[in-house]
Amino acid sequence: MADKHLQFLDMPRKEPDKLSLAVRTREFREIYAQYSAEEAAQQAGRCISCGNPYCEWKCPVHNYIPNWLNLINAGKLFEAAELSHRTNSLPEMCGRICPQDRLCEGACTLNDGLGAVSIGAIEKYITDEAFRLGWKPDISAIRSSGKRVAIVGAGPAGLSCADVLVRNGVKPVVFDRYAKIGGLLTFGIPPFKLEKEVVEKRREIMEYMGVEFRLNTEIGRDVPFDRLTEEFDAVFLGMGTYSYVKGGFAGEELPGVVEALPYLISNIDRELSLSNDPAHFIDMRGKRVLVLGGGDTGMDCNRTAVRQGAASVVCTYRRDEANMPGSRRDYKNSKEEGVTFLFNRQPVEIVGADRVEGVKLVETRLTEPDRRGRRVPEAIPGTEETVPADAVIIAFGFLPNPPDWFAPHEIGLHANGRVRVSASAASPFQTTNPKVFAGGDMVRGSDLVVTAVFEGREAAQGILRHIGLHNQAATAA
Repeated sequence: MADKHLQFLDMPRKEPDKLSLAVRTREFREIYAQYSAEEAAQQAGRCISCGNPYCEWKCPVHNYIPNWLNLINAGKLFEAAELSHRTNSLPEMCGRICPQDRLCEGACTLNDGLGAVSIGAIEKYITDEAFRLGWKPDISAIRSSGKRVAIVGAGPAGLSCADVLVRNGVKPVVFDRYAKIGGLLTFGIPPFKLEKEVVEKRREIMEYMGVEFRLNTEIGRDVPFDRLTEEFDAVFLGMGTYSYVKGGFAGEELPGVVEALPYLISNIDRELSLSNDPAHFIDMRGKRVLVLGGGDTGMDCNRTAVRQGAASVVCTYRRDEANMPGSRRDYKNSKEEGVTFLFNRQPVEIVGADRVEGVKLVETRLTEPDRRGRRVPEAIPGTEETVPADAVIIAFGFLPNPPDWFAPHEIGLHANGRVRVSASAASPFQTTNPKVFAGGDMVRGSDLVVTAVFEGREAAQGILRHIGLHNQAATAA
């Protein structure tokens, strides 16, 4: 009988099928198909159950990856779904959008030549298929504590905090200024990576568990923050980062220069029929598009412009390909879809008279590593060139944008605008206002969805201790 621990020798890594280029570059639906039950079991069976699961340690939420791979290999789907949710509140989304090549799969023992276990695709399969077959989280043992917590922001940090709290008998009430939950999961990440029905299904599940959503409601405008601190036992802030990083060079204000997030939001609003106002929609059809920035947001802009029918899409990054921060998977898909990449190029000016005509770039080289091992790009004199463009999308990242009601409520900030929180094990993610906790991008800075999930869950544990429920048995951690 064949040794199941050697299955990886006979069964190569196989990712889910992708839509053809001809189809996927004209549509905004997800490009990856779903595994069948047999395919999922076969791929999960490639796991060698190594004694020190590096995949688990590299995962920011420390998923029990080998354990649920074994359950899928054994055909125990619902058990795998339960186990997956013990560490991750949004596994079906992380399975789609996490950069697994830099995290769990990058740390897989088989990644060195044999092909890492396709952890992300299996994680996605587990929850998608469990939901399709009627699975829901088991809430039969949950008993109401009578406590209520307000959550500001229905993004990944807020949703994850709500998930842990409701499993511990606390009533979470989630406020968000948008008409749908998800934050950037809905309005920032394009549908070809995350279809919005997936987010809506998570809302359905969370409402079934007892989470209440109050949407189209902006704290500080529609509801004063005072009301939250008066009516709730604690407050969690998970409001993300929405101010874009500027380049600081001439021409950024020219017509035809757009910020990445408004561009992505305008397209998603059109796809979801939330806005049909032509003035709101940023259309790249027929244009020569230049995207500045090599991170995940830059990749999203590249691929959105392709689908809108841009004449060409060029993406520039000031470092080399090996140091590009964006997901390898998204980079590969961008290249397949026709995007041209210019590495070691730094913008110095956006040129044009009445509107954008091009971007002046200078070649760069990386310096020798400093004491921290960091190599800095420096410009090479005399290498300037101007790349023609009809539209420029700036995707340099995002900064915190704290509202003006933080100060009167003694919610302290770092000099860069990030919210100050406690690192104490007794009160993790507690702000300088003891009743208020925070997590996600507004605390860490713009980062991954999975790190926001982790911080929302950890903050929930701090909240439980703060309101005296840390010994309750129905914990999701």
